[in-house]
Amino acid sequence: QAQLVESGGGLVQAGGSKRLSCAVSGRSFNTYAMGWFRRAPGKEREFVAAISWAGGSTDYADSVKGRFTISRDNAKNTVYLQMNSLKPEDTAVYYCARAVSSSPSKQVSAYNYWGQGTQVTVDS
Repeated sequence: QAQLVESGGGLVQAGGSKRLSCAVSGRSFNTYAMGWFRRAPGKEREFVAAISWAGGSTDYADSVKGRFTISRDNAKNTVYLQMNSLKPEDTAVYYCARAVSSSPSKQVSAYNYWGQGTQVTVDS
């Protein structure tokens, strides 16, 4: 079992930055890859970023590449998403998720534990 709690969301102006955190309870955090997804109003949940169990491998959606950075601190059981140069189209509820394996994946089906989400609103 694992519980994931996101924090750090809120309102930010276009061009600004936000750092999301996801605290994970339960054992073996450093065994699994972690991911961030988002759901904008009226849209499907979409992949944002993922990181391998040790942090050595990452993957990003094309829409955020170069602006967002995923990282993790296995000593703190926490994964982060640093978001820079935010755009209004980044407005969404952001979810962190724990993968079923140690490798990052873009597929929703590759994750079996999810947080409740944190709202990020980018004001133009």
